[in-house]
Amino acid sequence: MHPDNPQPRTVSQVADSIRAGALIAYPTDSCYALGCKLGSRDGIERIRTIRRLDDRHHFTLVCQDFAQLGQFVRVDNDVFRAIKASTPGSYTFILPATREVPRMLQHPKKKTVGVRIPDHVVTQALLAELGEPLLSSTLLLPDEDEPMTQGWEIKDRLDHVLDAVVDSGECGTEPTTVIDFSGGEAEIVRRGAGDTSRFE
Repeated sequence: MHPDNPQPRTVSQVADSIRAGALIAYPTDSCYALGCKLGSRDGIERIRTIRRLDDRHHFTLVCQDFAQLGQFVRVDNDVFRAIKASTPGSYTFILPATREVPRMLQHPKKKTVGVRIPDHVVTQALLAELGEPLLSSTLLLPDEDEPMTQGWEIKDRLDHVLDAVVDSGECGTEPTTVIDFSGGEAEIVRRGAGDTSRFE
């Protein structure tokens, strides 16, 4: 897919396949991610299997904009300002989930979920076409320290477990910075591509 001007027909085809239950690998402003339809139980299980995740793992809802993000998490005014100042960008925020979030996506004890708004042309085009968030997780394989960054490499290694790989050339090489706001104060869970200084 063209990195600056994604072809509408291709974007539409990928969105249709996601609606039909496909699990894809796609580029973001941090690194490649696995993505599927919001309510896809099969997609969640496949992501868990590929990454060997337990039920305490925070999945991320990748949202097009702030309005969409606000449907799925509860954000008070102070947190709103902090997140607004950092989006779009390479941050994932953990927040209390609203009723719009399927229970299987929420942390079993905390009832929280991760959300982010990426600064990536292809991802934004896909989210606009979908009209809802993508359920996502960083494409970081078990026992590996770094995520894969090349579309052809992902296809080569994961073709048997993915339905599609969206390749638009180079993307980031570092996962997002994860900030947990579920307790009211900013807690840095993972230092990644986003600058943490504003949250310290």
